Amino acid sequence: MGAGVQAQEMDEITLQLKWVTQAQFAGYYVAKDQGFYEEENLDVTINPGGPDIAPPQLIAGGGADVIVEWMPAALAARERGVPLVNIAQPFELSGMMLTCREDTGIASPEDFPGKTLGVWFAGNEYPFLAWMARLGLPTDGSDAGVTVLRQGFNVDPLIQGQADCVSTMTYNEYWQVIDAGFTPEQLVVFPYSDQGVATLEDGLYVDENRLSDPEFVDAMARFVRASMKGWEWARENPEDAAMIVLENDASGAQTEEHQVRMMGEIAKLLATGEGAGRLDPAAYEQTVETLLSSGGDSPVISQAPEGAWTHAVVDAAGL
Repeated sequence: MGAGVQAQEMDEITLQLKWVTQAQFAGYYVAKDQGFYEEENLDVTINPGGPDIAPPQLIAGGGADVIVEWMPAALAARERGVPLVNIAQPFELSGMMLTCREDTGIASPEDFPGKTLGVWFAGNEYPFLAWMARLGLPTDGSDAGVTVLRQGFNVDPLIQGQADCVSTMTYNEYWQVIDAGFTPEQLVVFPYSDQGVATLEDGLYVDENRLSDPEFVDAMARFVRASMKGWEWARENPEDAAMIVLENDASGAQTEEHQVRMMGEIAKLLATGEGAGRLDPAAYEQTVETLLSSGGDSPVISQAPEGAWTHAVVDAAGL
């Protein structure tokens, strides 16, 4: 009977992921599997994402309490009227790269004119557009600029020679290229972080209106604290974390080898040590600056946002 009473008193939280179940989100699955959420009196439901799921729209409709989202998409949604606020930033570094075939003759960004570059859209194109704007390269397919290929979430255009370069993440699509038979020496990579256009990726966002409720802030503080504990456990136990992810993959599409490798690469992007999970204001400012410089007819954001992040939750969590 006591357990039933406790279960009733647990705070229910729904987390919406940005993408499908994979090691990119291992910290949350670990926190649930290892009982870290339960220790914080939380009953957490983790909903995977996918190509047809937009986390900002879901939270706006009341379908989630907290979402994992990249900051460009979150700030764009905020400007459109969805009051998203960043409450924590587990990922410190960007994993985004442009991966090119060496046999195309591309050795530096100076070789991009006249080339076809695969780009993810649905919010992921913003850092790319900012980069091209900084390089002064039109994206209209002209000889002086680049041709943009709307890339699906795969690397087929590179493998099949339809594109000279494609978008990849250090922890996922790059390895799909390697698995397709390419060697690292046959590839040239351009990490966005090296190009000065890196933007913050997987952060935790909530509806700003709910932050006026002390009980919600308290629940989110416990959620963030348990999640960061999950990320630390995953970083220290990458193979076990990958197995926990696989156990939660209802699609059965993931493989052990890929998830273990992904977890190893994800670990390199995580914030660690004291203050892990706290948004770095300087990294936020760089993201905003990058987005404001993206140019074009439809900029990501038209002005610097106000109130788009808070340390209130991580402060309450003691992080």
